[in-house]
This record gives sequence, structure tokens and C-alpha cells, in this order.
Amino acid sequence: MIKLLIVDDEPLVQIGIKSMLNWADYGIEICGSAMNGAAALEMIEEYSPEIVITDIRMPIMNGLDLAKTCRETYGRIPLFIILTSYEEFELARQALSYEVADYLVKLELDAQSLGQSIKNALKRLNDLKATEAMRGSGRPLLQTYRDKFFLRLLHNLFDNEEQFLLQVKDLNLNFSDQYYAAAHCEIVEDTLQQMSHEQLINLYASTLQMVKDILNRHLPCEVISLDMKHFSVIFHFPSVKEEDRKKMMDALNNAGTMVHNYFNVFLTVGIGSAVDAPLKISDSYQDARIAFTSATTKDPYRDYNQVKPDSIKNSFNITLFKNDLIRAFEEFDTGVLYDTLTQIIDLFCSNPLRYLQAIDGACNILYLALSMLPNGDETISGIFSDDADSYRSIYRMGNVEQVADWMTRLRDGLCDTLKAKRITYKEHAIANVQKYIQNHVDERLTLNEVAAVFGLSPNYLSVLFKKTCGTGFSEYITQMKISRAKTMLLEQDLKVYEVADQLGFESAFYFSKVFKKVVGMSPREFAQQAAEE
Repeated sequence: MIKLLIVDDEPLVQIGIKSMLNWADYGIEICGSAMNGAAALEMIEEYSPEIVITDIRMPIMNGLDLAKTCRETYGRIPLFIILTSYEEFELARQALSYEVADYLVKLELDAQSLGQSIKNALKRLNDLKATEAMRGSGRPLLQTYRDKFFLRLLHNLFDNEEQFLLQVKDLNLNFSDQYYAAAHCEIVEDTLQQMSHEQLINLYASTLQMVKDILNRHLPCEVISLDMKHFSVIFHFPSVKEEDRKKMMDALNNAGTMVHNYFNVFLTVGIGSAVDAPLKISDSYQDARIAFTSATTKDPYRDYNQVKPDSIKNSFNITLFKNDLIRAFEEFDTGVLYDTLTQIIDLFCSNPLRYLQAIDGACNILYLALSMLPNGDETISGIFSDDADSYRSIYRMGNVEQVADWMTRLRDGLCDTLKAKRITYKEHAIANVQKYIQNHVDERLTLNEVAAVFGLSPNYLSVLFKKTCGTGFSEYITQMKISRAKTMLLEQDLKVYEVADQLGFESAFYFSKVFKKVVGMSPREFAQQAAEE
């Protein structure tokens, strides 16, 4: 059971929260309640709750100090749900850096709002635990893996439908709806706010989390962070009826209103047309980016179906360079990367009046590099370390010439960095693949499936694996399975057919055939010989 702690100096509020939901239905037990932050801190140390619901204003230690102390002491768990009043929005903003799971207004608190907040917290808790569990598995971290998947989907970067379906299965995603629509969004802070760089990062992170929570309350969707202030949304629809489109607009309006009330920021949004298959989402996203160019804080929600600007045929489409970019980022091929980015820079320079297309194209190259490169944010931040706002300086470029200069810096910096890291990265990638195989040796592993997990093309993984390990991919899996089979036969006293089944072989006969080819004797003979010794 997930443990939850309630912290509020009003006993009636504590009782109300305890009785408002059937907590067992959520897999939650209430481990206790406290009247102030200091008492809560002692209980957190004793019971280690995963979720804490706390008021802001309390004696001795308030809710914000409690959240801050726990964040510094215990990390990202426990998750905090903050109870506020309308007058405490400014205090709530101070909790930006504590990554609270949700804010609930006390006067509006009811079973529905509390239940939804708990569901959001449980989802985030599961993501955090899954990420931690995967750190030592050899598999890419869940959030990075998901982000790369959705970046590929938005830009039509899958090699084929099979690769797409394999990653959908591995990530346990659902694409069974009939229609989809993409949106491209920007978080625009009030220029009057005086905030440090760190405060801005926290502001954008908390705004994005609130947007995710609000949108998912309205309809199924995926929210994908592109950089610090830009994100995309993929909406799922059972139909293309007018009421479905209205639900999407209501969700975006509600999210925009709430983040403005809480954080004094604006959302500007471009919305794409509906498409009838997941692999067409990139078409909707292209439409959304076109519509986005006409969005302003005064007219923030621009629908492609109503906008359709004349510049549609001149919009920059990253898929034109897809194969070369994928190859360059996958293989750390600096020659291909330099030539491809040079072509793009030349394209910008030959169209000096196409500023919107140039800035859009540069941003999408940036998003792709951030997503596909290991430690992408750190790598690209290093390239633009001389700029106060790092790679986000792209948003200050005022004309095509400046965008081209920025792209030149990106190109040269990436090529220098990738050249230096090429050998280390390849060895690290194969080490992770080997670890992944070892941790999933009891499954039926194929080259396509493992390549999909790591976002690599099967052909590239096969060649790199052979070159790095001196043995083929399939041969390595066979060796790992037979090594595990030996241990199972000797230590677990299992039948041959039981070992074959547990290791994912199609039959005991085939397992015995492979075993004999590798070991030089059948599994039965191996077990008997070991017993005699």
C-alpha cells in the first residue's frame, strides 16, 4: 500500500480529507496526521510516506518549509499536494522549486478534485519509481525513452511501422483511438517578472506539470517537453465530432487560465488538424507549427483549420533531412552531421525573408538534438555556455542571418563534441545493450525489439555490436541464454522443458539442439555429468 500523510492545523480539515475518499480504492493507507510541519517531518522520517497533503499556513513550520526540507533531505519522494486559498497564490509560487504534485484550493476541495489530484500524484510516483528501477537495468531511463519516442513520432522519424509498434509495446502506450491531433505550445512569462535563471527553470517546469494535470483531466493526451519553454501535446479522440474538438479547446483554455492565475504566465498554442492514424501525427504537428506562428498572448489559441496561412508551402519540414540526421546522431557521424546542417543553413540564407520558417526549423533541429543525443541538454548547453540563456538564445534571434549564425555555432559545437565522444559513446551504448540482454535473458529477444528500445536502427546496432564485441548479436543472446540454462539445470533442479520454457525457447527440442551446439553435449548429459562430479 502507498502511505499518505495529512498535515493541517485544523482538525476538521484532517477529518474531512480522511473521510472524503475510500483510500483503499486507490491502494493508499493513511499513515497518520500532523498539526504542523515540524511534527510532520518527524512522521515522514518514521513512516516514509510516498505522498503528503499539506496546508501552506501552519504554526512552527509551514507547508512550504516542510516541502523544501523534504526535497533537500529525501529527494523527489515524498510527493506533495499543497492546500491553498485564493489569497495564497503568491506563496504557492514559492514552491516552484519543490516540484509539488498539485495545488488544491481549500474552498473548492471535494471528492472529485481530491481524487483526481491523487490519481495524478500516483501516476507521477509510478513514473519516478519506474525511472529509478531502470537505472541499473541497462535500459534507457523511462522519461528519456518516452521523450525520444514522441519526438520521433512528431517528426515522422520511425524507420517503419514495425519499429513504431515495438516501441509502443515496450512503453506500454495505447494508440487504439480513431483520431489524433497535435498542438505546439509556448510558455510566455510576464516581462515584468524579475526572476533569476534558476527561478525561470522552476517556473517553466511547474507550469508544464500543471498543464499536464489539467489537460489529462479533460481528455486523453500526451504532453512532450521540447525545451525549457516549448512543449507539444498529442490528443486522442474516439471520433472527429465537433464536441470532441470543443473538449480539446476547453482543456487548453482551462490550462491557460489556471497557469496564468497561479504563475502569471501565458500559453500560446497552435493546433493541428485531426488525423486517423498514429503515424500521421507528424502531419498534424506540421499543421500545428504553422498555426502557432500566428498565435499571440492576446489571441493565444490558433487552429490550423481556421488559419491556413499562405506560407504553408514554405514551412520548414525536418523530415526532408530525416535519414541523414538520424544516421548522424545515431552513429556520431560528424561528416554527415556537418554536411546536413550546412545544407539547412544554406537553405535559410537563400531565403532571407523566411524568418518564421528559419526560426521554426532551427528550433526543431534543436529539439531533435536534445532528444536523440545522450545527455543532450548538457551537451548543447556546453556549446552555448557563453550565452546567459544558453541554447535558448535562439529565441532572441531577430532575423534569418542571426538564425543562420546560431545554427553555425550549433553545427560546429556538435561536430567537435561528437568527435571527442564518439568512441566512448559507442562503447557505452553497447555496454547498456549487453546489460539489457542479461536482465531480459528469459524473454524472446530480437534485434528489432532491442534496437527499438534504444532508439537505434537494427542494421546499425547489428554492425556496431559485432564490431565492438567481436560476436554477433544473436550469438551473444544465445551464449547468455545457455549460460543461464547451465545455472538453472544445476541449481534449480528443473526439467529440460521447464528451462526451455522459462528462457523463451520455442520448444524443448530446439533448446536441446542449441545447447548441444554450444556446450558439446545435451542438457540432460550436462546435468548428469555435473551430478556425477
